[in-house]
Amino acid sequence: QVQLVESGGGLVQPGGSLRLSCAASGFTFSSYTVSWYRQAPGQGRELVATITSTGGTTTYADSVKGRFTISRDNAKNTVYLQMNSLKPEDTAVYSCKAVWRILTRWGQGTQVTVSS
Repeated sequence: QVQLVESGGGLVQPGGSLRLSCAASGFTFSSYTVSWYRQAPGQGRELVATITSTGGTTTYADSVKGRFTISRDNAKNTVYLQMNSLKPEDTAVYSCKAVWRILTRWGQGTQVTVSS
């Protein structure tokens, strides 16, 4: 079965950290460029970070540069998003997207809430 499953979300205090995981199954994950997106209530979807298939290139939204790190372990078919120094404005549903040529796959999302 082809799927992407995110995990690792939750409630964290401002200044805290979380690590999200995006686990793939049923397709050749190592060929795909993977991105993390987020969507806060009442707002549009925002691209947070992207990593190429080999992990050689990463890019970040200005809003998370220096605080978030995207990485991948192709042996485990998993991409990670390490989020440090979290702020209330980071509260959103975080989803991963995998793209290879014309194929696009999305996960269902995981909620991240930053609040004291």
